[in-house]
Amino acid sequence: MESSHLYTQIGKADAFRENRLKAARWVLEHPESLEELLTFVFSADSDLAKKAAWTLEFVFLEDKAILYPYLEYFIANISEVKADQVLRPVAHICEHLCVDHYKNRLPEPESVFTEKQRNKLNEYAFLWLLSDKKVACKVRAMTCLFYLGTEFSWIHPELKAIIDRDIHTQSAGYKARGKHTLRLILRYEKKKRI
Repeated sequence: MESSHLYTQIGKADAFRENRLKAARWVLEHPESLEELLTFVFSADSDLAKKAAWTLEFVFLEDKAILYPYLEYFIANISEVKADQVLRPVAHICEHLCVDHYKNRLPEPESVFTEKQRNKLNEYAFLWLLSDKKVACKVRAMTCLFYLGTEFSWIHPELKAIIDRDIHTQSAGYKARGKHTLRLILRYEKKKRI
């Protein structure tokens, strides 16, 4: 792979938050590098993909709108992510997209987060929840599915059934988010009936 300025910046990113922030700040100062960053996230090189995903997460949390022009590419390629270290930040971005679209009703996600993309995301979120992914991905999936379920009525019964079935055998983190999600579904269903 030909080395680029972005590649050099990503290479410096590691598990230390400050180093990931430095790489993210560089991308924010060079927004033209975002397309290349996304190709790195979905790369077969797992170390590069991991560092790129960490960076993308911080970039997105700092400036969500920067990803919107690339949302179609981002959503279409999520299925390429296999490693949990890459999927965790990707799932975190997806969770924020759903919260911004459904709860916060931010205008930009509304106009760029299409129904086709939302359907694709519910497919991915169910896969994360039903597979042997790490708990961080599963709890992000629960949140995505709760909000998607406010639009697609079939999701809440399926989500509730999965959480009810699995909650007793999962980690403390899963149990806490599972209980929270079940309460959200119950409140939503009650509010809908009024």
